Amino acid sequence: MRVLVTGVAGFLGSHLADRLLAEGHEVVGLDNLITGNADNIGHLLGHELFSFFNHDVTQFLYVAGELDGVLHFASPASPVDYLNFPIQTLKVGSLGTHKALGLARAKNARFLLASTSEVYGDPAVHPQPETYWGNVNPVGPRGVYDEAKRFAEALTMAYHRYHGVETRIVRIFNTYGPRMRPDDGRVVSNFIVQALRGEPLTVYGDGSQTRSFCYVDDLVDGIYRLFLSDRIDPLNIGNPNEFTINQLAELVLEILESQSGVDHRPLPVNDPKVRRPDTTAASELLGWSPQIELRDGLLKTIAYFREVLDLDSART
Repeated sequence: MRVLVTGVAGFLGSHLADRLLAEGHEVVGLDNLITGNADNIGHLLGHELFSFFNHDVTQFLYVAGELDGVLHFASPASPVDYLNFPIQTLKVGSLGTHKALGLARAKNARFLLASTSEVYGDPAVHPQPETYWGNVNPVGPRGVYDEAKRFAEALTMAYHRYHGVETRIVRIFNTYGPRMRPDDGRVVSNFIVQALRGEPLTVYGDGSQTRSFCYVDDLVDGIYRLFLSDRIDPLNIGNPNEFTINQLAELVLEILESQSGVDHRPLPVNDPKVRRPDTTAASELLGWSPQIELRDGLLKTIAYFREVLDLDSART
């Protein structure tokens, strides 16, 4: 196949490009590098099946030649990013999705939308199945991301129903691994970077809120399987094993043998109290389940951050 990946220089987009290329597909990558990092795709720039264009997907979008797929991963995706870039987040979820869907329609290509567990908001149903409609504050600070993705899902389904575009929607739960930015504000990267620097780990609230952490290789495997499947409705991809934020902090400190301790801060507005995917559909339809345990994934992620932070491997 020949596919377009928007947001290709991001954490997930770059890993997805790796997987597509490993499967023998040609990848056209697109990114305006607002939150993406060119270093994430530096190893691909000489690949004969990879090409890159620095472009904003919310602007007129043209790709020469045939395309078999359009995988739309462009968006600020961490709380730090979408709070710093609220208008851009709304635009890429609306205008960017519209442009990407229009291209898929013009090329008769299959379209895959990278949505998010944030569409469930602060959920009143736990764990969250795909049939749950969510509990989202549309005017809260997180609403710029939540509603952008909810709109993107609605637009994707409208293009499927009205224009007959082949569409797929993946709802991505908390993911971690190499190529996360040290300053992206996600809890795994925050904890690892703070512990490596000997700083207290920032825990918001009392730390009893829960998250489910999926290693990036597992997530990409699920997304690739979904893209090749016949599933039209949104599909959860994430790790169904649930941990409190306190448990994650303890595990990071234990692995690094760190005495950093924790620093409790006020809980952010509309921060979800629980987050855990119901992955029954992914298991039954795709034969997919995550394979990497949290400890093993953290070890791989810590090794990456040691390198990017230029820290001696013996330091804790």
